[in-house]
Amino acid sequence: MDNTLQQLYNVILDRKAHPQEGSYTCYLFEKGLDKILKKVGEESAETIIAAKNGAQSDTVGEISDLIYHLLVMMAEQKIPLSAVMEELDRRSQKIGNLKQFHISDHES
Repeated sequence: MDNTLQQLYNVILDRKAHPQEGSYTCYLFEKGLDKILKKVGEESAETIIAAKNGAQSDTVGEISDLIYHLLVMMAEQKIPLSAVMEELDRRSQKIGNLKQFHISDHES
């Protein structure tokens, strides 16, 4: 699975370095960070709605869209995929990493 994300990220980086006419990825880079972040926000909302509606295939599609747009954002910000994977790995090594609830969390 990590390989698929890396391959996709590599394609995104290649589009950034070598723009191709008609490429949606290149369009996002051309429009800049504000457009990319707008798409991340839109895809986040669509993922939430799909999950709430309970249609698994729709949710999978929206998660895929969100991940793609997050990878574009990472490329724009020069954040290597390896940095995120290392952070996830580091977090998975923790034992007992359950956050403490605040009183207000229990009241909502």
